[in-house]
Amino acid sequence: MKVSDAPFAAIDFESAGTAPGLTDEPVQIAIVHCSEKRESVVLNSHLRPSRPVTWAAQQVHGISDEQLKSAPLLVDLWPSVKASLEGRWIVAHGASTEKRFLNIFPFHGFGPWVDTLPLTRALYPSLPSHALGEAVAALGLLDEIEFLGFRWHDAASDALASLVLLRHLIKAGGLSEEPAEILTRPSLKAYFAGRRKSRRLA
Repeated sequence: MKVSDAPFAAIDFESAGTAPGLTDEPVQIAIVHCSEKRESVVLNSHLRPSRPVTWAAQQVHGISDEQLKSAPLLVDLWPSVKASLEGRWIVAHGASTEKRFLNIFPFHGFGPWVDTLPLTRALYPSLPSHALGEAVAALGLLDEIEFLGFRWHDAASDALASLVLLRHLIKAGGLSEEPAEILTRPSLKAYFAGRRKSRRLA
């Protein structure tokens, strides 16, 4: 399968935050599909955790305990999650959190995974920051994502931003006609070489 033929689904979670003695849990999930250069939100829901949201996490995403009282559990959304991700290449920026939260569904088999964080590092190793918001801004992509209601650290907004970033990376790297597997193994030689050089100059 070529990159241009791969069906993508971006996923993003917002979390309850970490604190001593507390296991992190998701409080929002969103999945956005990409087809024919268009994105569509197919799942967007708050999630009810078993513990309070930390103050620090609330300052980041603005989701309060009050908003989550009647939200579903992540396991309740399994049919929707399965229908939204099955048969698609899963996109996330720094995918470790998404993979970890999806482990609540053992042997789900979703993937292959396309992590836009190492892809951005591979294609733009000298960016000051490769965080999603900073990378999108540095690459001039804000006009493509700033619609009414867009807000960083909202799961649907961040999932959409990762797809817009992926589309840009595919175009900038001339990857459209390459085998889709190339997206899962970007070369980070230039990125790490740049980091070593920066340390020597510091």
